[in-house]
Amino acid sequence: MRTLTPRAPRHMTQTQLDELCVNTIRFLAADAIQRANSGHPGMPMGAAGIAYVLWTRHLSHAPRHPEWFDRDRFVLSAGHGSMLLYALLHLTGYPLTLEDLKAFRQWGSRTPGHPEAGVTPGVEMTTGPLGQGIGAGVGLAIAEAHLAARFNRPGHTVIDHRTWVLASDGDLMEGVAAEACSLAGHLGLGKLVVVYDDNQVSLAGSTGLGFSEDVAGRFASYGWHTQRVADGNDLAAIDSALAAACAEATRPSLVIVRTTIAYGAPHKAGRYEAHGAPLGVDEVRAAKAQLGWPTEPAFWVPPEAAARFHTAVAQGDAAVQDWRARLEAYAKAYPAEAAELRRRIAGELPTAWDAGLPEFPPDAKGIPTRKASEHVMQMLAEALPELIGGSADLNPSCLTWLKDHGDFQSPARSPEGLQGRVGGAWGFEGRNLHFGVREHAMGAAINGLAAHGAFIPYGATFLVFSDYLRPALRLSALSHLGTIWIFTHDGIGVGEDGPTHQPVEHYAALRAMPGLLFIRPADANETVWAWRVAIENRHRPTVLALTRQPVPTLDRSRLAAAEGLRRGAYILHAEPGQGPPDLLLIATGSEVPLAVDAAALLSAQGLRTRVVSMPCWQLFEEQPEEYREAVLPQAVRARLAIETGVSLGWHRWVGPNGAVIGVDRFGASAPATRMMQEFGFTADAIAARALRLVR
Repeated sequence: MRTLTPRAPRHMTQTQLDELCVNTIRFLAADAIQRANSGHPGMPMGAAGIAYVLWTRHLSHAPRHPEWFDRDRFVLSAGHGSMLLYALLHLTGYPLTLEDLKAFRQWGSRTPGHPEAGVTPGVEMTTGPLGQGIGAGVGLAIAEAHLAARFNRPGHTVIDHRTWVLASDGDLMEGVAAEACSLAGHLGLGKLVVVYDDNQVSLAGSTGLGFSEDVAGRFASYGWHTQRVADGNDLAAIDSALAAACAEATRPSLVIVRTTIAYGAPHKAGRYEAHGAPLGVDEVRAAKAQLGWPTEPAFWVPPEAAARFHTAVAQGDAAVQDWRARLEAYAKAYPAEAAELRRRIAGELPTAWDAGLPEFPPDAKGIPTRKASEHVMQMLAEALPELIGGSADLNPSCLTWLKDHGDFQSPARSPEGLQGRVGGAWGFEGRNLHFGVREHAMGAAINGLAAHGAFIPYGATFLVFSDYLRPALRLSALSHLGTIWIFTHDGIGVGEDGPTHQPVEHYAALRAMPGLLFIRPADANETVWAWRVAIENRHRPTVLALTRQPVPTLDRSRLAAAEGLRRGAYILHAEPGQGPPDLLLIATGSEVPLAVDAAALLSAQGLRTRVVSMPCWQLFEEQPEEYREAVLPQAVRARLAIETGVSLGWHRWVGPNGAVIGVDRFGASAPATRMMQEFGFTADAIAARALRLVR
C-alpha cells in the first residue's frame, strides 16, 4: 500500500508541513532523552527525514490494529535510536501517549531504553544488540515469502507485505549482518528493504577509524539492489528511492542515505559525542532555535503535524477492512486453506496434532536421541504445516530435514545439479531452510520467523556451536519467542572429534539463560516428550540437547513413563521400602541409562537407591514445592549427580552431602566408549563413587 501525501493546510506549503513533521520527530526524541538524562539523540535527529517519509508514504500499517497480520513489519535494527520509533508510534496513533514518552527509560515504562517486543505496542522485534534486527528482518521476509507461496492463489492475494529495516553503521559492521544479508541475497527476498542511516559516526568516533569498505559494492556482490541518497533531508529523493526499492521484486534492496548525526544541534551535529549521551539543556535549546522550533513547551506537537501523522489511523483502518474482505472472499474459494491460515495466525495447534507420535520399544542397543528426534520431526511435519526450519549446513548430522517438504529457495534459482536436496517442492513454498555455515544469521532469522507469527520455527547445529548464535538465542528468551533449537552432538560422547567439538560448559551456560528451556532427554521416548513440550511452549524458546551416539531405549515396563519429562524431573526408578531412599542418583541425557545400571549394582550391595531423570531444571523449578520434595527429598543420606558437562550448578541439587560426576576440563579425542570410561561414566564407576558417599 502506497500512502499519498495529503494536502498541506492553506497557511503553509507542503514543504513547510513536511519540515514541521520531521522536526516534530526530532524534538520529541531530544526532549525525551534530555528529560531522562540518558539515551541516544544523534540517530533520531539525523534520521528523522528517512523515518517520516517511510512511515507516512510507504509503510502499510494500522495503528489501531497493531497485530493486523498483513501489515508491513518495521524493524529498528539500530535499537539505540529507540526514541525515533517511539515518537513515530505516538504520532501515528498507536496507544503510546506523551506521558509514555516522558517516562522514557524509567522503571515500568512502555518506552524502555531499547525497543522490546511485547512491551511497546507496534514494536515488532526486540533490538539493541547491533546486527540482530537485520538478521531478524531476513527471517520476517522469509516468513512473508513462504506464506505468500503457500496461500495466495490467482485472484486471491491474502499475504502481501514488506519488511523494512532501519540500520546504522554499527549494524553493518557486525558479522551477523554480513551472514544474514549474504543469505537474503542468495534467496532473492525482494520484499526486504534495508535503509542504511549512513551518518559516518559511531560511539567512539568517526566510522573511518575502523570501517572504510564499499558498502554498496559489498551488498551488490551479495545480489542486492542498491541505491544512494546524498542528503538525508532530501525527502523527495528518499521517497523516490523507497519507491524504487518497492518496485524491485527479485532482489532485496539497500538504500544508503547520507545523514548528519544530531542534525540541527549547532555544537554537536556530525560529532560522535551526540551518539550516546543527551545533548544537554543548552544544546537542545540551541538546536530548537537553529531549526526555528519554540524552546517551550517541551514535547510540543504542532496541530498541523499531529493531523498529518494521524492520517495513518484512517488509512490503516481501511487497509485492515480491505484485507478482511479479501480473506472472506478467499475463504469462500479456498475454505481449507483459509481455515489453516486462520488457525496458524491465531497460534492454535490442530486437534490431535500429537496423536501419531511414536513410542519406541525397549532396546538395549538403542538409537541416538538425534535419530529419535528425526523420526518425531517427520511425523510432526505432516501434522504441523507451520513447522519450518533448517540447520547451519548440518542436516546430514543433526538429522533435521523435513523429508519431501521441499527446499526454501528463490524460484528463479535452478535446482539442477545441486546435491543434498531433501526432495519435494523447490521455491518459497519449501519448508527446509538452508542457512549455510551461518549459525548467527540462522539464529536471528529464526527469531524473525517466530515473531512474524503463523510458524513454529527451528534451527539446528552442534551444541558446541550454539556459542556462535548465543546473542540471538538470548534475544529469543528475552522476547518470549517460541523458537526451537536442536543442538546435537552433546557431551564428550561426541568422541573422536575431540575437545573442539565436545560441549562441556554449554549445559550450564544455557541453563543460566532466563526464560529458556534446556532439555536433555535420556532416551528415544523422552525425546518424543521433549518435542511435545517444545511445541506446546509457544511463548518461550526450547533447546533440545541430543546425542550423536546411541543410547539405550529404556524398558518402561519397569521404569516410570517418559511423560514425567513434562515436569522437568521425575522418579524413574525407586527401590521398594519405607521412608526415603539411602541414595539418590540424578542424571540427564545419555547418563540416565548408566544411572539405572549403577542402581542395580548398588541394590546388590543392600542400598535402596532412587534414580531421578532430570532432563530440564527449569521445568522442575516451576513445579510445586510438594512435588519437588517428593522427587528429591531432603531426608536422604546422599545424592550423586551424573552428567557429561561441568559440575557448575549441580551442587544446588545434590546439597552439602552430595557429589557430582562431571567434566570440569575440556575433553579429548578418542572413541566415545573410551571417553566415557576415562571420565568415569560407567555403571561400575558411578556405583563405586556412590558407595564412597554413603560408607
